[in-house]
Amino acid sequence: MMKMDRALVVVVAVCLTQCHGLASKPRYLFYGMSKLIIQRKNFTPEFLETHNKARAAVGVAPLKWSPSLEKAASDVAWSMINNEKGCHSLDPRSLNRTYDIGSFNLYWDRYRRPSPREVVDKWVAEKKYYNHDKNSCVRNSKCGSYTQVVWRNSLELGCAQQRCHKWLQSNGITLCLYSPPGNVPGQRPF
Repeated sequence: MMKMDRALVVVVAVCLTQCHGLASKPRYLFYGMSKLIIQRKNFTPEFLETHNKARAAVGVAPLKWSPSLEKAASDVAWSMINNEKGCHSLDPRSLNRTYDIGSFNLYWDRYRRPSPREVVDKWVAEKKYYNHDKNSCVRNSKCGSYTQVVWRNSLELGCAQQRCHKWLQSNGITLCLYSPPGNVPGQRPF
């Protein structure tokens, strides 16, 4: 009986040591055996700074962080990673009817969860495909993520990152929502 008590004390001590170390790291939530969802904390400044740097480069006012858009992005991303069809190739607008998602940027990384700066830099890299004179993307190219980042009438931003381990998939999802929505047909971003 004494050995069992010591073993229990050792297990509890190890658990407390490990749990204490997690306090300063991102929060991990285990849901079932097949999914690991990670919600990154304190990433607001990185998303805002990177968006606003791109906006300043074209003379557009900075965005402000919206906790309600962040919540919506988090809820929609959660719906995406918990969809029975898997974690990829899903349109966020079709998964969560609670929110009226007007305008968004979505980024998938197959193997890891990149930093907010890396994600926004990928969207901003589409700038080379945007023809401002014609207000369109270069043929056979995409530039809608860039134009949303710099959309002058968008004033607020909220983003979330989630990770899905389901079957053989391992996807990092970044979803940013904007208000008012951008990429309005016939209008210029700036």
